[in-house]
Amino acid sequence: MVQTVWDEIPAHYPGIETDGFVIMPNHIHGIAVIAAGLSLPDVVHRFKTMTTKRYADGVKQSGWPPFPGKLWQRNYWEHIIGNESELNRIREYIRNNPAKWGQDKLYLNNSLLP
Repeated sequence: MVQTVWDEIPAHYPGIETDGFVIMPNHIHGIAVIAAGLSLPDVVHRFKTMTTKRYADGVKQSGWPPFPGKLWQRNYWEHIIGNESELNRIREYIRNNPAKWGQDKLYLNNSLLP
């Protein structure tokens, strides 16, 4: 569902394109290309709102397990990508991130893992 919402962003918001994206057990990584229209805080806010709404609908209508607390943290980390080389490096980081999850400092503290 989260991947679907990410993929739908360009259809809902002209001037916004999506690029690399991965869902991790306790966070996501994504590249948003903003040509016109919304600001990055607006894109992030709408993404969080749409995923939260769809999740709540899934809990009510499809028996998804309810999530205790909030689905998303309040803040997020952002970085302006300066050039093509940096873009390619960050795309690679996003692609490789799931394979490195076991080394993540938050891995042992992650209550979502079995």
